[in-house]
Amino acid sequence: MGLDIEKIRGLFPVLHQEVHGKPLVYFDNAATTQKPQAVLDALTNYYQHDNSNIHRGAHALADRATRYFEETREAIQHFINAREAAEVIFTKGTTEGINLVASTFGRKFVEKGDEIIISTLEHHSNIVPWQMLCEEKGAVLKVIPINEAGEILFKEFEKLLSPKTKLVSIVHASNALGTINPVKQIIDAAHAVGAKVLLDGAQSSSHLRIDVQALNCDFFAFSAHKLYGPTGLGCLYGKREVFESMPPYQGGGEMVKEVTFEKTTYNEIPFKFEAGTPNIGDVIAFKAAIDFINELGKDAIRAHEDELLSYANEQLSQIKGFVPVGTAKEKVSVLSFNINAMHPYDVGMMLDANGIAVRTGHHCTQPLMKRLGLEGTVRASFSVYNSKSEIDKLAEGVSRIARIKNK
Repeated sequence: MGLDIEKIRGLFPVLHQEVHGKPLVYFDNAATTQKPQAVLDALTNYYQHDNSNIHRGAHALADRATRYFEETREAIQHFINAREAAEVIFTKGTTEGINLVASTFGRKFVEKGDEIIISTLEHHSNIVPWQMLCEEKGAVLKVIPINEAGEILFKEFEKLLSPKTKLVSIVHASNALGTINPVKQIIDAAHAVGAKVLLDGAQSSSHLRIDVQALNCDFFAFSAHKLYGPTGLGCLYGKREVFESMPPYQGGGEMVKEVTFEKTTYNEIPFKFEAGTPNIGDVIAFKAAIDFINELGKDAIRAHEDELLSYANEQLSQIKGFVPVGTAKEKVSVLSFNINAMHPYDVGMMLDANGIAVRTGHHCTQPLMKRLGLEGTVRASFSVYNSKSEIDKLAEGVSRIARIKNK
């Protein structure tokens, strides 16, 4: 039995509004998903009833806040199938998770002449931290090439691997094209030469079933706001033995056991990497988002999103002037495209005039756009609350724009 999309839509207050006099069609889900009422209620409830700092208080509010905070950590453990809750660290988002690894693992283990491998598909947040580390350490950054469909060339990746490879950091699913990378094969090949692997799970976490133990990745970073949760919050998974080998990311409260002016001893994981007062309310609210996903079921969500992507490709491919960008065989529900000779921003503004929200530009993947010979694309990305009737509106809008240009 399929999902009741109208019932699901009823759970998201923001969807029920007009933009420029037209009903909102929200297709910017790869940037951020909307939040169900349960997440909004959980956030409000924390500040109304339980607002307190966590872990160190001896009163009822602190006890409740701590319990709810750690329940979210446990929920995430099960959500990604980590071995234990202590392997889940709270961050500001995927970007901070990647920077944490670059600043700690990189600081300790990467030396002059070592090599780090990324791919052409990467978001800037999975490029810049490694460039900074390589500049600091004298290491070498290598890039896996892709084909015209937006798929990595695995044999070329294998050629890049060497005993000097310390880390492979690669996107699980591309935010710009939707490409799903063969990460299990990548991880196995990297481990064979002794390298660690970080997966950027910002997109994959919301579309695919994640099992970090089956993947055997060393790190997995993702963001709450792409999983129907709050902004400014993310998680970094790491294998216990790897986390324990790394120095702290920041100094301050919570990440210490004992402090003297002569020496400080550091706390156990995960607290070793969580200096200061965390984003307590949003962490607690994130559990409501995970509960929402679990109730619907990841497999059912993906089936619906795959159906939407297939339908969108079918409808828009009939339009003269429509040019799809990124045609990988394995994709999440991201449709990037251009209309012949039109700037993506102009297309996005025209769609917005009809109440249709899409993302335009280079999507923080400028090297990828350069490889494809493009300034940018229009990106429509679909989530569980989207419908085929909304895609019909998108197709109608794109068709109208294309006709204007072709006159």
